[in-house]
Amino acid sequence: MYRLKAAFIALGIALFSLVGYAQTGSFPLDQNPMELRYDRPAAYFEESLPIGNGKLGALVYGGADENIIYLNDITLWTGKPVDTLLDADAHQWIPAIREALFDEDYARADSLQLRVQGPNSQYYQPLGTLCIRDLNQGAVTGYHRSLNLDSSIVTDGYVRDGKVVERAYFASHPDNLIAVRLMGDIHCRILLTSQVPHRVENGSDGLVMTGHATGDPSESIHFRTILCLVTDGDVTTPDSSLMIQNASDVVLYIVNETSFNGFDKHPVREGAPYMENAAADLQRARRHTFAELYDRHLADYRQLYGRVKINLGKFPDGTPPLTDTLLSGYTGEGRGDRYLEELYFQFGRYLLISSSRTHGVPANLQGLWTPHLWSPWRGNYTVNINLEENYWPAFVANLVETARPLDGFVAALAANGRHSAKNYYGIDEGWCSSHNSDIWAMTNPVGEKRESPEWSNWNLGGAWLVNTLWERYQFTQDTTYLREMAYPLMKGAARFCLRWLIENPYRPGELITAPSTSPENEYLTDKGYHGTTCYGGTADLAIIRELFLNTLAAEEILGEPDEGIRAALERLHPYTVGRGGDLNEWYYDWNDWDPRHRHQSHLIGLYPGHHLAGVARWSGNPLCQGDSSLLRAAGRTLELKGDETTGWSTGWRINLWARLHEGERAYHFYRKLLTYVSPDAYDGPDRRRSGGTYPNLFDAHPPFQIDGNFGGTAGVCEMLMQSSDGCIELLPALPEAWSEGAVSGLLARGGYEVSFKWAGRKVRSYRIVAKNDSRVTLMYNGLRETLDLKAGQVYVSR
Repeated sequence: MYRLKAAFIALGIALFSLVGYAQTGSFPLDQNPMELRYDRPAAYFEESLPIGNGKLGALVYGGADENIIYLNDITLWTGKPVDTLLDADAHQWIPAIREALFDEDYARADSLQLRVQGPNSQYYQPLGTLCIRDLNQGAVTGYHRSLNLDSSIVTDGYVRDGKVVERAYFASHPDNLIAVRLMGDIHCRILLTSQVPHRVENGSDGLVMTGHATGDPSESIHFRTILCLVTDGDVTTPDSSLMIQNASDVVLYIVNETSFNGFDKHPVREGAPYMENAAADLQRARRHTFAELYDRHLADYRQLYGRVKINLGKFPDGTPPLTDTLLSGYTGEGRGDRYLEELYFQFGRYLLISSSRTHGVPANLQGLWTPHLWSPWRGNYTVNINLEENYWPAFVANLVETARPLDGFVAALAANGRHSAKNYYGIDEGWCSSHNSDIWAMTNPVGEKRESPEWSNWNLGGAWLVNTLWERYQFTQDTTYLREMAYPLMKGAARFCLRWLIENPYRPGELITAPSTSPENEYLTDKGYHGTTCYGGTADLAIIRELFLNTLAAEEILGEPDEGIRAALERLHPYTVGRGGDLNEWYYDWNDWDPRHRHQSHLIGLYPGHHLAGVARWSGNPLCQGDSSLLRAAGRTLELKGDETTGWSTGWRINLWARLHEGERAYHFYRKLLTYVSPDAYDGPDRRRSGGTYPNLFDAHPPFQIDGNFGGTAGVCEMLMQSSDGCIELLPALPEAWSEGAVSGLLARGGYEVSFKWAGRKVRSYRIVAKNDSRVTLMYNGLRETLDLKAGQVYVSR
């Protein structure tokens, strides 16, 4: 049953010598081969190489003697659907908190905020651990390991006692599986286990692992993993493992399904038929040869990845340096490497394709990769920046499809969020979401009635998150999507905000929020109180202002005007500038407890929002029509924040400085994002620990958070092109280091695909394709050119 057909064997090792990929599109652009390369196996998680199909993922450590591969499924979480009646009376404390605030009793307000907290999120958990143990004897030489971004495949190999062993690993979205191939002189033992409750049995042609997430088995998500083995060698099955001898070719197919059946379905009583689904996945896979499966995977992947190419300089002479060497050598002022900067950009796109293709389950804090039973920050969805940042590159970097999981998730948040709005805030219109969420789309304020309000008591996660849906419309011009998906969710978030805003007792007619916090930051009052709860925080009002503007714009398109939103927008408390020339984060000109705090939530209106830098869309809007004083204050805020920050925050600052057209400052932070960071568990004399990038190019918060990778990719796009309100600007924040280059396939708001080349920091040629008949103003080289384009028309510069 384990025997492999002769024609299958004949494919040979050469199948995995792929390096590049066919160029697509009519805009000629040579891109360097994008490959992460190493000459040793991973000793730590932060050195392992990720593969993923948007649902299943793996971390390949490699190694000659023992190769560990951690397996993940993005739908394996602890817990069950939320209790919509939880803390139904918590809203009764809101009037008392407001009373304390307006009495300027901030200590009492902080204390009372604990009463308006619910449970923390559930945990994302690892699926299993695959171990491939080489039983051959002899010295090992020539070990190599790589991740080819162009072909979405990991390979490694070595020579043992003069005999070559080559291995390949990929995760297929079309066939919902992970495939591993071993070729050469194969004598190995294969074991499958897990950190969560499980059992492993020998199946008809491999191993079967069945288990459930940590917790009560009658209340938990269950799973079935099937490892199917196909080989030309001899197979025995000792101790629920597989022993392979006399083989020259071994193929492993790994499929997995869970009982997760939706955010509101009990994973046991209403669970998906995971055992039957896993068997069906394997049956479909076995209809194809390994080569066919790989070809299907490659075609699917390249259709997404191949849309955007970038070239920031000459390809390094010969084979690119080893990636960890390249990264460690890059760190430090005065040195740079265009190849690493390109590689990091495309690695972010690779990660998004690999971790965000499951309906209703977006990429989490770790994408979908974790080796930890209890992941940092529960591996959850942090909705006060991190989940939003995950999707900043989705549209501009031409990966619109990867944002689809967010649509279903936001819809689930809206369903649960209407209960949180009522239970915690006494509001029976619209919906809200808070700081953390999980696969069950929990929306309650977290903290478990004991944690700091600075992160726990914040209810504008939904109001911020729906702006990503508006962004999707902006880039795609899909009016059906706007009408049926984005607008109803935006309107629901706006209705909650209309009810949450209250009149400022000190300035009648003005609207503020109370209670308010600025996510994860703390203030110091003029009387010396160090606290977190306030009223009229700038971040709250920036989020609401952006939401109201976008909702009004959507209503104008759809013909559904809401005068209530327009009236509230005109009454919002305005931005103020502090004595240090910075944009005030608090209602008063208080100092931050930590002046260099990593969060800069009060700058949301600059980026990812648009209302600080753009021309106001509404004549009654109290914003200053892109007032330069506010932009200067935003820049001053960033100056005062300084340079030392964490991975995701560094990614954000790239985009903020780029939006201000400060190319050198943006590039400075891109370089800081590429600061070499040692694996967390490494304790050698040359250890480097800070925010930056690990040897496998994962973002170092530290520990690993994937949002910094995505923020960095988005930041490169923002430096090269910006778009809004019928305008596209090329090279708005180009650093001197990128004086020559080219990029193809970026998307611009308004429904355009844009490609261009530059030299001497001047655009030399461009190509634009419009989705609809439209007029766009193109800005470049100090010029403004108005183009009237037809749908599908390719406009090339003369």
